[in-house]
Amino acid sequence: MSQCNHCDAFVSRNFVRVFGDDDGRVYACPRCSANAGISQISAERRAAES
Repeated sequence: MSQCNHCDAFVSRNFVRVFGDDDGRVYACPRCSANAGISQISAERRAAES
């Protein structure tokens, strides 16, 4: 079962494939961010963890 690394909400495998990083981690999802900004927010959160 996949989940958002930020809010722990369930995300589908397809969502992880599109928005996840190379290790399958997702940093933003529809539950914790606006749909239009998922890619940008995900990149920002990923950079902040590094």
